[in-house]
Amino acid sequence: MKNVLVINNLRKVYGKKGNMYTALNDVNFEIKEGEFVGIMGPSGAGKSTLLNVIATIDTPTSGNIIVDGKDIVKMNENTLSNFRREKLGFIFQDFNLLDTLSVRENIVLPLALSKIKPSLIDKNVLDIAESLGIKDILEKYPYEISGGQKQRTAAARAMINHPTLILADEPTGALDSKSSTELLQSLSDMNESENATIMMVTHDAFAASYCKRILFIKDGSIFTEIVRGGSRKEFFQKILDVLSTLGGGLSEM
Repeated sequence: MKNVLVINNLRKVYGKKGNMYTALNDVNFEIKEGEFVGIMGPSGAGKSTLLNVIATIDTPTSGNIIVDGKDIVKMNENTLSNFRREKLGFIFQDFNLLDTLSVRENIVLPLALSKIKPSLIDKNVLDIAESLGIKDILEKYPYEISGGQKQRTAAARAMINHPTLILADEPTGALDSKSSTELLQSLSDMNESENATIMMVTHDAFAASYCKRILFIKDGSIFTEIVRGGSRKEFFQKILDVLSTLGGGLSEM
């Protein structure tokens, strides 16, 4: 399998001389096509910073971020904007849906600037909505649906153009346990059936147990990693064991 994401010697420093904070320090890892990788670590460990620089929301101080063979650190803003739209999908904790658009219209947003035929767009929307269990709410508006349905709508929007890499930032953070389980199972199913490559930042061991591999960050560096080998229940226990070593107020829901 090819590498979808390669991180080389990544470093992010905030502030100026005399008042500097190193958020990421010499981070190196790879994510292969079809992987579902979790990023965990104590509060302030660098999880969000890592996601932000990969998502092109922030820029690293040094190092390389290679997505689908292209180093996004070296791209100009115009190239980066097109690359972001075509190659990256985003699922945020607060959904980021537009209340003035229907569920269907929110899902279609990433395709708004594409040259895809409307008939093909409609088929793609119906297919992904069925996969995520939201086909019956396509004509509703975000204020008319539950939090779990909003997040599955956000997931559909992230996946509609089949991006190379899907980045999920605490996607279950605003959901109840039932909605969380439904979303995580949907992501897991998409990972299996569509070979979707997903990197998910989470503080929640239950959410992380749906991943195939977990990278743990501590003090801005990769601390260790574990790979799922047996059941999800066994993997959950392995995650808890690492978290007990790391400390830092991580959730064990």
